[in-house]
Amino acid sequence: MSQSNIKNVVFDVGNVIVRWSPAEIVRLTFGDIEQPEKLATRLFQDKVWLDLNKGLMTEEEAKAQYHQQHQLSVEECERLFYYVKQSLILLYGSVDLIKRLKGAGYRIFALTDNVVEIVEYLKSTYDFWVLFEGATVSADLGLLKPQPEIYQALLSQHDIRASETVFIDDMPHNVKGAEDAEISAIQFENAAQCEAELRALGLSF
Repeated sequence: MSQSNIKNVVFDVGNVIVRWSPAEIVRLTFGDIEQPEKLATRLFQDKVWLDLNKGLMTEEEAKAQYHQQHQLSVEECERLFYYVKQSLILLYGSVDLIKRLKGAGYRIFALTDNVVEIVEYLKSTYDFWVLFEGATVSADLGLLKPQPEIYQALLSQHDIRASETVFIDDMPHNVKGAEDAEISAIQFENAAQCEAELRALGLSF
């Protein structure tokens, strides 16, 4: 097999390292409702959530917006954000994969659409964030994947080359966004599949 020129491995966080399940968050928050997926779409593809991800408001401001615009009670808003964080459990094998890649000398970064308060929660709850040499977070930039500018920010922030980088994300449009920026990309399904695809690219770890 030809030796890979990949030096940098960039991980998305939601549904790559920790689970992100809006429908489950809705079920936990509101109980056994009909069509939790529909409410999840309404809440998590809403301008409030997108603005929170872009760093344009705080979590407390978002709760107030959900209360006013979506007629959620104050307690429902509190429960929603409690379960947003508490449901972020580690996916099997991902942190181990990161540790082995790092141990083999690859530089490890994160590129994530994420909320300031959720990042703080992840840093204080789990030990994986320190494995990143750097992290490009949507809330710090006011950008979301797959905007081309967020991939350019990743490269420029960490002074890395697209041709030496592979990006791992669960969403096809985010994978395509990376490929459009001439970054190799893998659509994540699980850690074993991801490892196999990294090895197929010529990474050795």
